[in-house]
Amino acid sequence: MMNNKKFVFYVSLAFSLALISVGAFIPDKLEAFSHSSLSFIYNNLGWFILGAVFIFFSFCMYLGFSKFGHIRLGDDDDKPEYSTVTWVGMLFSASIGISLMFWGVAEPVSYYISPPVGTGLTEQSAKTAMQYVYLHWGVSAWACYALVGVSLGYFQFRKKLPSSLSSVFYPLIGDRIYGPIGKWINVLVILSVVIGIATSLGFGTLQVNSGMNYLWGLPISIYVQIGIIAIVTVVYIMSTISGLQGAIKHLSNLNIILALALMAFIFISGPTQTILKVLFQGVGDYVQNFVSMSFRTEPYNDGTWIANWTLFYFGWWIAWAPLVGSFVARISKGRTIKEFMIGAIFIPVLSAFAWFAVMGGSAIHLIQNLGQTALADAVKTDVTSALFKFLDYFPASTFISVLAIVLVLIFFITSANSAVFVLGMVSENGNPNPSHVTKTIWGVIIAAIAIVLIMTGGLSGLQSALVAMAVPLSMMMLIMCYSTYKGLNDEINAQAAVKKQSENVGLVNKSIIPEIEKP
Repeated sequence: MMNNKKFVFYVSLAFSLALISVGAFIPDKLEAFSHSSLSFIYNNLGWFILGAVFIFFSFCMYLGFSKFGHIRLGDDDDKPEYSTVTWVGMLFSASIGISLMFWGVAEPVSYYISPPVGTGLTEQSAKTAMQYVYLHWGVSAWACYALVGVSLGYFQFRKKLPSSLSSVFYPLIGDRIYGPIGKWINVLVILSVVIGIATSLGFGTLQVNSGMNYLWGLPISIYVQIGIIAIVTVVYIMSTISGLQGAIKHLSNLNIILALALMAFIFISGPTQTILKVLFQGVGDYVQNFVSMSFRTEPYNDGTWIANWTLFYFGWWIAWAPLVGSFVARISKGRTIKEFMIGAIFIPVLSAFAWFAVMGGSAIHLIQNLGQTALADAVKTDVTSALFKFLDYFPASTFISVLAIVLVLIFFITSANSAVFVLGMVSENGNPNPSHVTKTIWGVIIAAIAIVLIMTGGLSGLQSALVAMAVPLSMMMLIMCYSTYKGLNDEINAQAAVKKQSENVGLVNKSIIPEIEKP
C-alpha cells in the first residue's frame, strides 16, 4: 500500500472523509477535543510558537540579504513567469485576501474595545489596537509563507524535485522523500490545507449571507449558505480546471483592482488625514515594539488575550503555510531569493497595513472621534456584519456594500482555486499540473466539509483543530530551515569549488603556453 503511487491521495481522502463524519455526527466532541488541545498548547507551548515564528522571519531575512540572495528559483537564465503586479495579486488571492475582508473593520474595533493592555474605548486603546493588528498581519505572518515558498521553489525549480513539501527535506533524507517519510509529510500538508480552506470557506459564506441579509433582507439560513457554497464551488472548480494562466490569473488581477477601488473610495470619502496619521503612527509603534510584542507571553496572568489573538493568529499562519507557501512557490519560478523575499514579505505587508489603516482606522475614528458607538456595539454583537454596518456610514453605501460582497466571493474563489491546485499537486506526488479529476474531487470534498461545519455549528472546533496542527507543522518548518540552508550552502560551496578549479586550470595553462611558444 505504501508503495502505491496514489497512497497520499487515498490516505488523505480517507482522513478528510473521517473528518466530515466526525463533524456531522459528533460536532460537540470535535469542538471539545479541539478546544482542550488548543488550551494545552497555549498554556504549555505558546512560547514555542512565538519563538518559531520569530526564527522563520529572521531566517527569511538572512536568506534574502546574504550570499544566497542572488540564487534564482530555477535555472540561471529563467525569467519570472508572471509580471510583478500579477504575482503580488496572486499572493494575496491565495492567502489572506478573504481574511482582510472579514477582519478589516472587526479586528481593530475589537482591540479598541478590549485591548491587550489598559482600558478600552480610549485614545490609547485606539493606538494599541492598530499596533497589535500590524503585529498579527505583519512580517511574522508572511515569513511563514515565504519560508515554505522559497524552500519549495528552490528544490522544485532549481534542483528539479517534485512539487510537494517532502522535496524540501532532500538534503537531510535524500531519496527517502519518495518513501514513507515523504508520503506522511505530504499527508500532513494535505490535511492542513483541507481544514484551512474549508474553515475559510465556511466563515466567508457566513459573511456573504450576512451582507445579503443586511442589504436585501435575504434570510440568514443554512439553505441560503449551502446555496452560496454550491455556486462558489462550481465556479472555483471550473476556474481551477482552466489552469494558472487562465481564470486564476485573471481573477487575481480583478481582485487587486476591486480591492484598490474600495480602499481608494473609503480613503477619499472618509477621514483622509486621520487615515494617514493612523498608518504612520501604527507602523512606527509596530517597528518600535516589534521584538517585545513578538515575545509577549504574559507569564504573570492567565494570558487570555494573547492566547485568543496573538497565539491564535501565529498558529493560523503556520497552519496555512503549507498551502500558501506551495502555491507561492508554484508561481515564483525565475525570481531570485532576494527578489522573492522583498516581494513575498514586504509588499503584501505594506498593502495589508494600508488596508487596516483605511478600514480599521476609519472605523475607530467614527467611534472615538465622532461618537458613533453603534458601530462598536455591532462589532461586539456580530463580526460577520461589521464590514457592512461600517460601509453604511459612507455615501453610495449600497453600491460599495455590493462591491464588498463581490470581492469576498472572488477572494473565496481564488483561495479555493489555490487550495485545490496545491491539493492536486501534492496528492499526485508533486505533479506541477495535476489532473482535472483529482482537483475536482478535492473541490467537492472542501465544499462538503464547509457545508457540514455550517450545518452542525462545528466551524470554531475545526478552526481550533487547525491551529493545534501548528505545533507539528512548526517543528517541521524549523527542520526545513536547516535543510534549506544546507541545500543552498552546498550549492554555493560547489560553485566555489568549480570556480577555484577553473582558476587553477587557467594558471596551469598560462605556465604551459610560454614553454610551447619557445623556438
